[in-house]
Amino acid sequence: MKLPVLLAALAVLVVAPSAFAQDHGMGHGSGDHAMHANMPPMRGNDGPRASPNAGVMQTIGTTMVMVHYSRPSVNDREIFGGLVPFGEVWRTGANEATAISFSGDVEIGGQALAAGTYGLFTIPGEDEWTVIFNRTAERWGAMSYDDAQDALRATATPMAAASAQEQFQISFEDVTDESATMVLAWDDVRVPVSISVAN
Repeated sequence: MKLPVLLAALAVLVVAPSAFAQDHGMGHGSGDHAMHANMPPMRGNDGPRASPNAGVMQTIGTTMVMVHYSRPSVNDREIFGGLVPFGEVWRTGANEATAISFSGDVEIGGQALAAGTYGLFTIPGEDEWTVIFNRTAERWGAMSYDDAQDALRATATPMAAASAQEQFQISFEDVTDESATMVLAWDDVRVPVSISVAN
């Protein structure tokens, strides 16, 4: 192979990967860095936990929603109204308080919430739950919870689950390009929380 042809072939190999990354959204521009800055840090642990760490991510339109939480088990216990008392602030999981992050502005139950990372707390009730987005995202449990740091409180109606959920789980359902339902599920209770992207 002649030298000019060889150099041209090498140039294609060097340029092509960067072009591929840009064309397929794999680059890390300033927008990507800003988005990742809003995400809660990945949680590690030195050993196995009875309530293992978990995470879930969902895109609604162009807004990324990420949740980091722990998954306690029922273990033949009475959960809501027992282990998790009615009318008291709950960390919405176990171990560290649950953290939720939005890469763009959203609405929760029709109320505006700015992009950012929040602690996700709840106050369970028999007929109504209060869902809290607190500006302090990283803390252990709910012992140091400060309602003065609440960015938003919304209400949600608990529903009976079709089947019991042994480990606490957070998932997203009914996802469209404008909205989704975040579901908190444990034991025989499901709590839907409506999220929509801001217009």
